[in-house]
Parts: sequence; C-alpha cells; structure tokens
Amino acid sequence: MKNICICGGGNLGHVAAGFIAARTNYKVSLLTRHPEQWGKILRVTHPQPLPNGRGVDIDLDVRCLTKPPSRTGGDGGGLFVCSDPSLVIPTADVVLLCLPGFAIAETLQQIQPHLKPGAAVGSVVSSTGFFFQAIDILPPSTPLFGLQRVPFIARTLQYGHAARIMGFKPSLQLAVEQTTRQEELRQMVQTLFCTPTHLLHSHYEASLSNSNPLLHPSRLYTLFHDWHPGIVYPRVPLFYEEWTEEAAQLYIEMDCELQHLLAVLPVTPGSIPTVLDYYESTDAPSLASKLRSIEAFKGIVAPMLPVEGGYIPNFQSRYFTEDFPYGLDIVCRLARQKGVSTPVIDRVSEWGRGCTSFTQFLGVIYP
Repeated sequence: MKNICICGGGNLGHVAAGFIAARTNYKVSLLTRHPEQWGKILRVTHPQPLPNGRGVDIDLDVRCLTKPPSRTGGDGGGLFVCSDPSLVIPTADVVLLCLPGFAIAETLQQIQPHLKPGAAVGSVVSSTGFFFQAIDILPPSTPLFGLQRVPFIARTLQYGHAARIMGFKPSLQLAVEQTTRQEELRQMVQTLFCTPTHLLHSHYEASLSNSNPLLHPSRLYTLFHDWHPGIVYPRVPLFYEEWTEEAAQLYIEMDCELQHLLAVLPVTPGSIPTVLDYYESTDAPSLASKLRSIEAFKGIVAPMLPVEGGYIPNFQSRYFTEDFPYGLDIVCRLARQKGVSTPVIDRVSEWGRGCTSFTQFLGVIYP
C-alpha cells in the first residue's frame, strides 16, 4: 500500500482526496492551510451514474483521521488532514498538487526539503505552469507527472465536509518527465482516478492547453472588455449557458494562434486537438451552441460582485487571477521566445493584465 499526499483544499482537493481515499488502496493525506475547518467525515457525491465502469454512483463517506498514515498498519480508507508538510511529505510515495497557479511555486518550495528519494510529484492539471516551476525548484531526480486536463469537474458544497463531482472526463492525457517510470506512473494515475489514461510525448503537450487558459479569457474579454469604473450591469449572466458566438469566434482565433505555436514545439501533431475538434463543432455558432449545452457547466455564473444598482466584474476571481497570469500569459511568453506571432492572444492577455489595476478599486468597495 502506497502513501499519497494531496496538496490543496479547494474544489479539486476535496474531491480527489475523498475519491482516492474511498476507492483505492492508497493511504491518503491532505495538506491544506485550514485543517481545523475539516470535520470528522468528508462526503463526496455524484448526481449521476458513472461512465467507464466506475460504479453505479458515488456516495462516499471518508473518515478524517487524527494521525498521519504510516508505512505499515494504521487506518485504511481514511484521510489525514494537516497543514504541516513535515508530517506527511517524508512518507509520501506520491505528492499530487490540486492547486491554483499562484500557489504552485510556494508549495513546491515548502515540500522540497521533505521529499524522500524517488517520490513522484505531480499536478492534477498542468496548464498553470506546473512543469516549468517544478523543473526549476525540485531536484532533477524527482519524477514529475501532470495531467493535460482535470479528471473531473468538482464543487465544494461545505468546506471540509462535503463536495460533489459534477462530471468526469472519459479519458486522461498524462505527461511524465525526469524518470524512466512513465508506464508505472501512467498506471498509477489510471488507478487513482479510475479513468483510462494515455501518455503524452512531452510536457508541452500538458502544459499548453486550449482549455481554461483560452476558454475563460475569451468569454471574460467579450463580457467585460469595455468595462470601466462607473459601469454597472443589471444582471449576472450565466457563464456557459449564455455563451455568445462572439466569444466562440474569439476562442477559435486564439486557438488558431496556439496551434501555430505548437507547430514549432516538440509536440506530437494532434496531441492538443483544436477546440472545434474537441467540442465536435465546425464554426463559431456550433461551438457556442455546444458550450451552452454541456450539462456539467450549467448553473455557473460569470464572476461578478453586487454593488448599488447592479453588478460589476469580480477581478479578484480565479477566472482572472489564475487563467491570465498562470495560463494565457505562459502562452504569450513562450510564443515570444519562439518568434511566433499571436496578436489576438496578446490583445486579450494585455487586457487581462490591465484588469489587475482594478483590484485596488475593488478594495475600496469591498475592504
């Protein structure tokens, strides 16, 4: 039986910890800043039957343990939650980051002194700079792995107590670096998430994504690029269910530029399918229709804050703080290094960087 430490107590951390603790033989610990807010039981649910033979449904009650998992003996099927890496990292065979981009470097620096030789470090999603930062911070002998896209859409219902899986990916794409154990790690990830997992040929194929780093900015730009202090919107639109053809067209144009960048990098052709291929669409109208129809996306609203008379954009939302500086900007920097022209991505990225100037404005309204 192996030990796995999950870093991050957000949506994905809740679901990954509960799912792995209940449905695998791994001993699981969770490293989070707020262990005191976790109850004795973590419940993970799923509203519909699962695909790929992953069970009739999920209704998992996971015990939160009072001591860290040991090498032998101890409690099985439970979850130890703490904030001290020295309690859980030294015994971890696998460390899995479920973190936003801005927290990756700091966490890697915290765990690095405690990693045992041969322990593998990975990320549940790699498009927020994981590989670039891990290669820079961790020893070159550290096996690294990262998923191209998240294995499921997750939502925390009550912090430290309950979470829900909103939707599964039918298959996963995995990049592995700094080790010859590619197949071992592929099988491990496939076991952890009960999902068919395929190896990629380069970490670029996982690090560069036309998912959230392009998907969210394209919608945000078309929603709010004309906003300035003083503009108040009368309502909060649904982020996906009201997706416009304008946003779909921008998404397609940004993806075309990403594909030009991929053409000069050591990636396998087609390893990152175009957004039209991925969403089985042919043009902006069909893509907008597809995004509006995805069941797991329903009910998600645009990031906005209430003010007198209506609503304004919430520039402190992770849609802004994550997908621009730790998503789209990575594409921009790499394109400049490789001499690839990306005028549309540059325009949207520059607008996103400019939005950070509005955080001070929000601080006045929401001190």
